[in-house]
Formats: sequence, structure tokens, C-alpha cells
Amino acid sequence: MIPYGKQSIDKKDIKAVAMTTASPFLTQGSKVAEFENALAKYCGVKYAVAVSNGTAALHIAYLVAGLKIGNEAITTPNTFVATTNMLLAVGTKPVFCDIRNDTLNIDETKIEKLITEKTKAIIPVHFAGHPCEMDKIMEIAKRRKLIVIEDACHALGAEYKKRKIGGISDMTVFSFHPVKSITTGEGGAVLTNSEIFYKKLLSLRSHGIHKDENGFNVMTEMGYNYRLTDIQAALGVSQIKKLDKFVKTRHKIVAWYKKYFADNQNIILPEEKPKNYSAWHLYVIRLKNKKDRMPLFNFLKENGIGVNFHYPPVYSHPYYRQNGFKNIVCSSADLYGETAISLPIFPDLSVKNVAFVAKTINNFFKKNG
Repeated sequence: MIPYGKQSIDKKDIKAVAMTTASPFLTQGSKVAEFENALAKYCGVKYAVAVSNGTAALHIAYLVAGLKIGNEAITTPNTFVATTNMLLAVGTKPVFCDIRNDTLNIDETKIEKLITEKTKAIIPVHFAGHPCEMDKIMEIAKRRKLIVIEDACHALGAEYKKRKIGGISDMTVFSFHPVKSITTGEGGAVLTNSEIFYKKLLSLRSHGIHKDENGFNVMTEMGYNYRLTDIQAALGVSQIKKLDKFVKTRHKIVAWYKKYFADNQNIILPEEKPKNYSAWHLYVIRLKNKKDRMPLFNFLKENGIGVNFHYPPVYSHPYYRQNGFKNIVCSSADLYGETAISLPIFPDLSVKNVAFVAKTINNFFKKNG
């Protein structure tokens, strides 16, 4: 089976992890800070706070932003549920803005009409690694006095108008799950240029505990155990050195798919907008006839190709339908959710495998056309 995504681990990664397991500190040692510094430097931002996973990163970013019961935050329905689940966790209502038909990101032209007196934040998600239109989003936020938190869990290594994703907004969240740009096994981070936010993030990551003037541990606020281990951080330090290579390889894979699908008129290929550089976390095709999706999905599985759905609109999940989001309609997101299939893309994917995936899809339409 060709998976839709997987980590790329080499001997240097294994050695880095093994060396850390032999060190005095398996957690709360120097490797976490080293990883944070590498992240901050790469993204051109002052501060990075590494945590146990991307969901934890979202949670503490929302808390630091002051999101609470009675607030609203505008975001996209085309995302993994963690983006909005953590809004619900802090008591903030997600308000879903429809998506663009080209990048499948939040439609920045539709954000402003959704702003109310309860709106406190905009949460753009760089879907599949392609940057949102951040200039417009930041302009709206500045004018309406809203905070912006980028869910960039797909987008480490991406660029928006020659600026690395990570330092454009108030806070940016990354994930290091095995299918992401780099991996720490599980892991996440929040990046910011605000020293105030940085100190608050550090506190929330570790139980809200600080050293007092006598060196005693004292809890000054409610916090969590969202710490990343040194073992994971060591893998991250090793992986980030290969980040640019990983993303460049993903671009090669996209070019291969484009070549092999050149004559297929039954699908819509993903695109990269000018002046942007996608991390290509996902490669999602759309079917022109939505009736083809499940037959094609099953055909690919039968032929040993790991495909997936990214994503059904968040509000379409049973939990959301049963908890206040029953009548939400975003026409572009709904159509996308009925026609999308994610194909394999990861750094170790060979041109031979890409050709096989494309040939299998092309043959499906030849047989069923």
C-alpha cells in the first residue's frame, strides 16, 4: 500500500534520538530550547514555544489571545477539527467563513461581513500548505482590532510574498505529526513576536508554575502539561535541517502529477498562486462529477493506493450538527467536501509510484468514461 503521507527518517535522525536517550535529560533539558531556537530562526520570528502536539499549541494560543466564553472567532470550515475544537474548549464560538475555489483557503473577501461585536479573532488555516491572503486578513484585523492566529499546521516551509509563514500574524501554530513538513513524532509549536505572549505561552505549557524569589515552584495560574520531550525535540532539530529539501521534493512530486494528469479532463488539480510558495502538505484533486468520488476512492484502495478525504466541512460532523451548527451552509466548502480526494505525497514518494497513482486514476476514467 502506498500511504497518502508518511515521515522521512534517516540515520542522522536515528542517531540524534539515540544520543538524547543516553543523555541526563529525557525531558525539560536543552534540546527543546535548541529546537525552538531553530524554528524561530528559520521562520524569522523572535519566539517559539514547543509543545506536545498541534492541538495543544492551538489551545494555549487561544488562551493567550484571551478567547473565552461569549466570544466568536472567524475561521474556515475546510480544516481538521482541532482548529475549532479548541475554540469550543475555551468557550469561543467558531463562525465559519466560506472558502475560495482556487486555493481552498478561507475567502478573505467574505470575512468582514461576519464580524460582530462578539468577534475577537480571525483564524486562517493555510490549507494543504498554501498560504492564505494574509495582507488582506491582517488589514481587516488591524482595522477592526482583532487578533489573528494562523493555523499553519500544514504550512511549515511555506512562503507568502517571500515571507516565511510563522511571523506574519500575532501567533502562528505548527504541527509536527509524522505526515507534516517535519516530524517530532507528535509535537507542535506556537510562534510569536510578542514577548508578553511568549511568557504566557511558556507558563501555560507547564502547569502555570514559576520559580519565586526563593527558587520555589509556585503555581500562579491554571496551566497544563503540554511539554515536548527532549527525545522528540532532538528529532525535530535533526529534521529541520532537511526542511527545505523536503519541501522542494514535494514540489517535484506536484510537477510529476501535473505531467501525468495533463490529458485528464475529469479532475481539477490543485494550484499554487503567484507570489506564494506552498509547503504542499497535501495533494488534493477534485472530481468534476461528484458521483465519481466514492467509486474512484474505492478503486484506488483496491489497487493499493492510500487515499484520504481532507476535509469534510467541520460543521458537517455529527458532533457539530448536534451542538448548534445544524443549519450552517458554505456553498463552496460543501461542494469541495463532496468532490475532493487526497492523493499520496511525501518526500520519499518515487516518480514510479506517482506514475502508478496517476495511471490508475486515468485508467479508471477510461473504463468508466
